[in-house]
Amino acid sequence: MKPLSTTLLTSALLAGLAFTAQADDLKPVINAGKEISKSAAQSQEKINKLTEQTQTKLQQYQTVNKEIDGLNVYNAQLQKQLQSQYDEMASLNLDIDRVSVIERQITPLMIRMINGLEQFVSLDVPFLPEERTERINGLKDLMDRADVAVSEKFRRVLEAFQVEMGYGRSIEAYQGLIEVNGQERDVDFLRIGRVALVYITRDGSYAGRWDQESKSWQKADDEFRMHITKGLRMAKKQLAPDLLVMPIKAAP
Repeated sequence: MKPLSTTLLTSALLAGLAFTAQADDLKPVINAGKEISKSAAQSQEKINKLTEQTQTKLQQYQTVNKEIDGLNVYNAQLQKQLQSQYDEMASLNLDIDRVSVIERQITPLMIRMINGLEQFVSLDVPFLPEERTERINGLKDLMDRADVAVSEKFRRVLEAFQVEMGYGRSIEAYQGLIEVNGQERDVDFLRIGRVALVYITRDGSYAGRWDQESKSWQKADDEFRMHITKGLRMAKKQLAPDLLVMPIKAAP
């Protein structure tokens, strides 16, 4: 029978040899596990990068979608504005056609108005003859000018009518020449609307009145000279408005 210590040593030696053999057998497994762990870590890292890239692409996609939505709204608004401009252009073209028709019609109308105004002045009380004749001749010349718009011509014609209308509501004093007893003399004219047109010589020695019925100048009675002088001062704003007695022929 072997001693106990030798038996234990032998058992320990056998166990050590068995553990060493098992450890050698497990090395490939351990190495494989390490490779798997390393590969898993690398795969996870790739997954993380892909996830991050996916999130970035998603945010970019969402941003682009928002921009597209904004552009769609903007384009729709531009389309409305373009349509509005097209409609306005069509309206302007229609108005241009109408203006052309109006111009063809209004020019003869203005010519008739000027001719009527000229006839009216020739039949009216003969105050400011040079000024009124010059205004009418100016309108005639204006009608022949191609560099003046039709609207401006029409405005000037209407302005001339307004001036003539204003004469009927005003009182005016002006100077001029007139033949008195075969001699041309400087006189002061007094116009009261279209009711009375009288004059008095500068020295106050002679007064006359326009007789619309006979279309001629008539001598005014001496009693009216004071009133004519008073009326002249009123027209020149040198005297407050007051009652005047004028040599007016009574209506039949």
